Amino acid sequence: MSAASLPVSRPFNLYLGFGVPLLIMAVLLIADPTQLDFALERLAYVPGQGFIGKHSFFLEDILHDRAKQAVILVGVLTVIGFISSLALKPFHHLRKPLGYMVLALGLSTSFVTPLKALTGVHCPWSLTEFGGNEIYTPLLSERAPTEKPGRCWPGGHATAGFAWFALFFVLRDRRPKLAKAALLFTLALGTVFSVGRMLQGAHFFSHNLWTALFCWLISLGSYCLVLYRPSAATSQTPGVSFQSSTSTATE
Repeated sequence: MSAASLPVSRPFNLYLGFGVPLLIMAVLLIADPTQLDFALERLAYVPGQGFIGKHSFFLEDILHDRAKQAVILVGVLTVIGFISSLALKPFHHLRKPLGYMVLALGLSTSFVTPLKALTGVHCPWSLTEFGGNEIYTPLLSERAPTEKPGRCWPGGHATAGFAWFALFFVLRDRRPKLAKAALLFTLALGTVFSVGRMLQGAHFFSHNLWTALFCWLISLGSYCLVLYRPSAATSQTPGVSFQSSTSTATE
């Protein structure tokens, strides 16, 4: 199938799509969110007892462990579907959508671990302010001496929710109404996972916000590379659309 016969993507303002998340990131780096993070986390902390969700079966076993396993299962099924679309002719038309999903989900779930190791940020439950032994340091500050570097920035479990921004982009040109529902679902799922870990003392609010921003940018960037096909008219409008090099390729 030639590129000319493929459906044209709906217009998308890349200045906003990329610019707003990057602006929020800049604000988080310039205006330290420590006070907001601590204020929110104190709502979930009871002095002398710990975090209210620390020993919650629902938050740990269901919302964390089982939910993560369910997301992994869906991801594995997506990979199987993509491989099937390459091998089975009746499913060849799904190669790009499923390939996009594999790329976006793979990148969205793989960036967290290296960043955690690189930054060494501690979880709230490890800090002296919340009954732990570690000294708090802002994201861009030098870490206080410790035998156990932190592994809490950005939020990890939140990726199990926010990685599904990819659903919005894979559907926006085919099923716009369903794409909006997917976007709302992703925001809700990521928020629920984030709040659950905050109630356990595992992450600050800003940790999960960073995760959401990274996942959005990864999903959008992957969409531009793989799926986005602007019309000839919109591709010449600055800031409105993006002319991908893949738009002239043939399948």
